[in-house]
Amino acid sequence: MSNVLKVSLQTTIYSLTERGWSQRRIASELGINRETVGRYLRLGNRAIAIAGSEDGSDRKPAISITGISAGRRSHCEPLTEVIAAKVEVGLSARRIYQDLVEQNGFSESYQSVQRFVRKLKAAQPQRVWRVEAQPGEEVQVDFGLGAPIYDEVDRSRRSWVFRMVLSYSRKAYSEAVLRQDTETFLRCLENGLRTFAGVPLLLNLDNLKAAVLKADWFDPEINPKLADFCRHYRIHVMPCRPLRAFSRR
Repeated sequence: MSNVLKVSLQTTIYSLTERGWSQRRIASELGINRETVGRYLRLGNRAIAIAGSEDGSDRKPAISITGISAGRRSHCEPLTEVIAAKVEVGLSARRIYQDLVEQNGFSESYQSVQRFVRKLKAAQPQRVWRVEAQPGEEVQVDFGLGAPIYDEVDRSRRSWVFRMVLSYSRKAYSEAVLRQDTETFLRCLENGLRTFAGVPLLLNLDNLKAAVLKADWFDPEINPKLADFCRHYRIHVMPCRPLRAFSRR
């Protein structure tokens, strides 16, 4: 995980905060630690106080730690909130151990972290994320394999279907194409926006090569052409986590 978020991701944090989103929701949407969101808001001097928000953004991590201290005291207990937040966003015990060593100077064994994470998960069942999207707020896009197309000499060519779906209404736009390059992807995006006669706030996409140059769990590298396109239309790109396509849905 990168210690410094890219400027585009920082801008997204600030923009969503200005729209009234809580730190918890921003962290969930971007797939980053809520503490990281709060840190960048403090550094940017743009934190917004959201008193009594419905999702409880000012509360501690949702994982209950009741009963964790039973028996021999774990060396991980001083870092309970840090570990709980990492468990909450889906990090493995091995990844959490590596982060604790690098970021918190943790000197105990991996097995101690593994046992503590197991107890945290047992203290509360796995969270089920509810779909929370307002009308016109988010659109999902991806390519799918289409039917073969035959030319004038009966040669078969592979086709692809660009699919664009509004998360709230499930209204969709589809377009058959012969390539998945960036120019084709941007043209399909623009055609879809014209069909919907509007622009959403969020663009949720899988890590297709036309849009994401380098997939990363927390800080993916967006294709500069797509970044310029979304900057023009004031859309925020929200790539899925690697190997978890549209996992929020």
